[in-house]
Amino acid sequence: MNVTIPYKNSVIRELHSIDPLAERIGAVNTLVRETDGNGFRGYNTDMTGLYRSLQQENIAIAGESVIILGAGGVARAVAYLCAVKGAGQIYLLNRTRDKADKIAAEINAGEKRDCVISMQLSDYRDIPEIFGKYLCIQCTSIGMYPREDNAVIEDAAFYRKLHTGVDLVYRPFETQFLKHTAQYGAKCVSGLKMLLYQAIDAFELWNQVQITQDQADMVYRKLIRSFSRKGNIVLIGFMGSGKSTVSQILADKLGYTCIDTDVNIEQQAKMTIRDIFASRGEEAFRQMETGSLREFAECGRDRIVLSAGGGLPLREENRTLMHRIGKVIFLHAQPQTVYERLKDDHTRPLLQGENVLEKIENLEKEREKYYQMAADFVITTDQKTPQEVADEIIRCTAGMVQGEEV
Repeated sequence: MNVTIPYKNSVIRELHSIDPLAERIGAVNTLVRETDGNGFRGYNTDMTGLYRSLQQENIAIAGESVIILGAGGVARAVAYLCAVKGAGQIYLLNRTRDKADKIAAEINAGEKRDCVISMQLSDYRDIPEIFGKYLCIQCTSIGMYPREDNAVIEDAAFYRKLHTGVDLVYRPFETQFLKHTAQYGAKCVSGLKMLLYQAIDAFELWNQVQITQDQADMVYRKLIRSFSRKGNIVLIGFMGSGKSTVSQILADKLGYTCIDTDVNIEQQAKMTIRDIFASRGEEAFRQMETGSLREFAECGRDRIVLSAGGGLPLREENRTLMHRIGKVIFLHAQPQTVYERLKDDHTRPLLQGENVLEKIENLEKEREKYYQMAADFVITTDQKTPQEVADEIIRCTAGMVQGEEV
């Protein structure tokens, strides 16, 4: 069985045995019947789930400098987890410092090292920069309804200290804390993954089975869709911005259908875009683009990720049609990035001949204002993997895209 607040501490005295990590944390949320049927063994899969979710995101704790926001029961458990897993400096920030002081003293005594430093929340500016940037774990309830428009800290200077932000709040999917974290370039992890992996850990303990990563990913996709509203996604951007690759990853994550307007046109015309340009001219191709877009807008298809050709947003009619289809995401890449991605691609009619980088710069400059006019969200793709871009899109559109019920 699972145990929840307010019994996570008091149940410990009733247990037959307890997992060492749960014992050090002083809280239990999962009970497993002992093999001889005599009583229960207690575990804390909240914390093993958090740790597993961080591992799945390639986020280390060992040797890491950590900031923990809050000093309640969850923050205390997270501080213990970080100390046990070998974090370096752990800064525990709380509105009232006395609670943070007690937790820091308790953990430092138990670990026999001064690893937890308590601070008043308002003194976040005093966190030293000598340790580089920080992993920050947000453990307060701020960001949940009815305070979903708030973050425990609003100052941009704080978020510039972070390389990763983890919010244990998972509803809404993208909290104000995560929005601020993303705005200043740090990696974001929603508490939804902790919710998933604490349940997986408990399920594995109860049933003596191993959940595969594919199975975990499938459930996570359904969780994302259950937290969202209905709608499609349209990706726009200059050639080489990553639309084709990202759209496929995004469709796989959400269980949507991926459609590329260029591929759709080639299939209908039974010739390549290069041949269409050569035989019919660019204007004919642009008319075909608009016709294809109109079909998608009028057919009412749902659960699609549409990768739009680079020139589509230039026409006002096309921008209107795209908004009828779904939310429009502009994937922005700098000219040098586009050049590095496309310099060996000889299938692009507009990038043939000399001075390719200059052509890219000029074309991007001409088109960017139209991309901005069309976009609901703008996401930069420079120095990001397609996977990272797809995850960022999911965070941006979590309140808009929807699939079947879990």
